[in-house]
Amino acid sequence: MLFEAYHKLKVYFMIQITAAERSTSQQIRDRIELVWTGPEVTASQSRDTSVVVRELFSNAKKTVLISSFAIDKGEKAKKLFQVLAELMDANPELYVQMFLNIQRPHHSEVSESVLLREFAHTFRRDIWVGERLPEVYYDVRSLAVDIKQKSSLHAKCIVVDEEFVLITSANFTEAAHERNIEAGVLLTDSATAQALRSQFDTLVSHKILRPIPGI
Repeated sequence: MLFEAYHKLKVYFMIQITAAERSTSQQIRDRIELVWTGPEVTASQSRDTSVVVRELFSNAKKTVLISSFAIDKGEKAKKLFQVLAELMDANPELYVQMFLNIQRPHHSEVSESVLLREFAHTFRRDIWVGERLPEVYYDVRSLAVDIKQKSSLHAKCIVVDEEFVLITSANFTEAAHERNIEAGVLLTDSATAQALRSQFDTLVSHKILRPIPGI
């Protein structure tokens, strides 16, 4: 009799543990979504990169962090950033940071200040459509003349409101958002969002990433 009661109790707890594990597993899956650009020949479990980016921008309330290696110019760029630019103009509390790679032309020894001034002019004229400008940063090492010291800001990600994170292979170009084969993940995870933002903040505080004058 005692053994039977013990066995039933054991089975009960095993069922409860299994249910809890399934619930936790489902919660984790709900917080992670595959994000994709490219051909989809079968039923897909992924979300479209361009749709996810527009959704992240449209729903931003407080902060947006963007990092990209390559970035479009002209009408393509304005289309990519129009939603966010309009939201910035409408919401003075929205704080936007962009971390972008600036490339030194091959064999060029033009001064860093000239390259930064040219990029700032291009950004205001050919990339950003809003009245309010985001804070834009660059990696000082990307403009090094010595090839042995040179590096690239190659991270591609978005952090919104310290809660949503998109980590992706896609640059901020029309091709990457619409035509290339690109893969990424969208996380709803405040700990990851805060940790990723902290990585950039630390590089800013150590002056490895610096604001671009004139933006």
